[in-house]
Amino acid sequence: MRIVIDMNLSPRWAAVLEDSGIAADHWTGLGAPTASDGEIMTYAAAHGAIVLTNDLDFGAILAASGESTPSVVQIRADDVSPEAIGVHLVRALRQMADELAAGALVTVEPARARISLLPLSTG
Repeated sequence: MRIVIDMNLSPRWAAVLEDSGIAADHWTGLGAPTASDGEIMTYAAAHGAIVLTNDLDFGAILAASGESTPSVVQIRADDVSPEAIGVHLVRALRQMADELAAGALVTVEPARARISLLPLSTG
């Protein structure tokens, strides 16, 4: 499993994920800071990576595209810091690893995680 961390999340996420045995790179080390969400999605799909974000636009891009990759994990919490929700995120990534490998949209909240398999239906 390889994670590409969106610009809207702290670069600290990379170390937290790496310490948990999950390969991760923050977008600042991969591409231009002005890259569009579509560019990040294209990069992740080409490299077999999962996008980690708290931006709902990535789910909308998946729904509009009808694609099965890349998988996206959305953090939905008031505090999106690794200290606040890191344990929940790592648990969800491990529990849903097979689905993420096949194509999924996962939403992680402090009290629960939800999953939708790709491609998403727009109707």
